[in-house]
Amino acid sequence: MAADLTALKPSSPLAAFESRDFRVYAAARLLATMAYQMQSVAVGFQIYDLTRDPLALGYVGLAQFLPIAGLSLASGHAADRFDRRGILLLCYLTSSVAALALFFLARSPSPNVSAIYAVLVLLGTVRAFQGPAGASLLPSLVPAAHFQNAATWQSTLWQVGAIGGPSVGGLLYGAWKAPAPVYLTASLALGAASAGLLAVRARTGRMEKKPPSLATALAGLRYVYRRKVLLASISLDFVAVFLGGAVALLPIFATDVLRVGPQGFGLLRAAPAVGAGLMAVLLAFRPIRRHAGTKMLFCVGVFGLATVVFGLSHSFLLSLVALTVIGAADMVSVVVRMTLEQLATPPEMRGRVSAVNMVFVGASNELGELESGTLARLIGTVPTVVVGGLGTIAVVLLWGWLFPELRAVDRLEDTRATSEEDAAEKA
Repeated sequence: MAADLTALKPSSPLAAFESRDFRVYAAARLLATMAYQMQSVAVGFQIYDLTRDPLALGYVGLAQFLPIAGLSLASGHAADRFDRRGILLLCYLTSSVAALALFFLARSPSPNVSAIYAVLVLLGTVRAFQGPAGASLLPSLVPAAHFQNAATWQSTLWQVGAIGGPSVGGLLYGAWKAPAPVYLTASLALGAASAGLLAVRARTGRMEKKPPSLATALAGLRYVYRRKVLLASISLDFVAVFLGGAVALLPIFATDVLRVGPQGFGLLRAAPAVGAGLMAVLLAFRPIRRHAGTKMLFCVGVFGLATVVFGLSHSFLLSLVALTVIGAADMVSVVVRMTLEQLATPPEMRGRVSAVNMVFVGASNELGELESGTLARLIGTVPTVVVGGLGTIAVVLLWGWLFPELRAVDRLEDTRATSEEDAAEKA
């Protein structure tokens, strides 16, 4: 099969789907993404409904980030030492059980907020292992020539799930006026995703041959630090999302600013995914061929500007448009960063490098939620979002000056690494 796949034209918009394993994996991941997203909508709205405290929304992010940060070295090492598909399967099954726990908690006459946070800690632990395993498994499913196409379609399908998940979650929450049906649906979807993953035939096995040690566990950190283009792309995404993350405060905007309720909240939550999904489809048919680094910097700047517009908006329609632009701009950054991360890393290092990226992504999302919730309590919701957007624009200008290596990235495929040429980097 590998020979047939390699014979395909890399420019084909659907090249990745010629791989059966990629098709099965993509379908399972789509189901899991929808489950996670609808569950996230329900948790955010339920927590704010129970507490009416912006800081409580920040704790939602913190509860999920702490395990990611604490387990990053172990999870990345596990992804390079054990079968990545098996790790991913265990993560999906555990997430299904966690969603079921949220269902029973929501059925209680007086839901225990602390218990909800405890389940979120478990989900954060799952994400710590799921991220590196999933990211490093993808290159095993398609030929190298098709990886950018596979990464783009994986991001596209993630955005489809991120559109459908919040929309379905918001509708279910609004129809029943309760989060329990959302959690039950998420649990069933994750169970189905687990069953689908069993059909994936790719087995990565053990990639890292050296015995376990602190040096091998830290190799991913050293590699990212030495490869400045990786350091620049990962850290830019981290700072931009940390400062410009308006999504964490959407329950407040939906309830107190725009006054659109759970259904409107679901649409607001889905809007960035709509923009990202449309951009991802465009990139699949018109991939980034030149000036990738400059385009990444420009789009992160657009992300910051659209965040400012959203923060100042009191119109539901304008807010939806701004969030859609935020998602579209972020998608360009995601595709460039994800392609650089996998192509510029030798195969046996991908789990640990993905774990480093996972910490940055988790920090930007979850710690960004904590930062947004804390700042919103101090200076207000709207000023928090506006200041964050302006900060993102400033960071783009600073990173463009600090990291000429990122500005210089032209063709993404030129960054491909091999084990031989990077042996010195791992030592």
